[in-house]
Amino acid sequence: MHRRPLNPAPVLLLFLASVAAWAAWLGWDQHRDVHPDGSVTGPYEAWQVIGLVLSLAAPVAWAAVRGHAASAVFGTTAGLTVASYYDWSDDSSGLFAVGVVLVMAGTLAATSALSVLVTRMTRDGRGRGE
Repeated sequence: MHRRPLNPAPVLLLFLASVAAWAAWLGWDQHRDVHPDGSVTGPYEAWQVIGLVLSLAAPVAWAAVRGHAASAVFGTTAGLTVASYYDWSDDSSGLFAVGVVLVMAGTLAATSALSVLVTRMTRDGRGRGE
């Protein structure tokens, strides 16, 4: 099986797309919501996180279709990890680091799964003469 080496152009493009998507979906919302019963939620709503995930799925799939699955995984994971670190590093408790590691692990798992799925679907489609 032929594997392409890690190409810096797709890595950089996906890194920048990830940082921009974080800024667009999550970067502007920095306030927690206090409810009448005293409970606190936020700062992000579910629709913001879903929007972030969906807006990054397309470029990851696009890169995987073109044979840059590893670049898609690495660039997206690095971009979201850096963005979350930058956004959350002002937390004085230090617990932001746990969140950053969870973002990194979740992004690595999700982008790897999507890249493998897209690569297999593309390969299966080509193998059948389509």
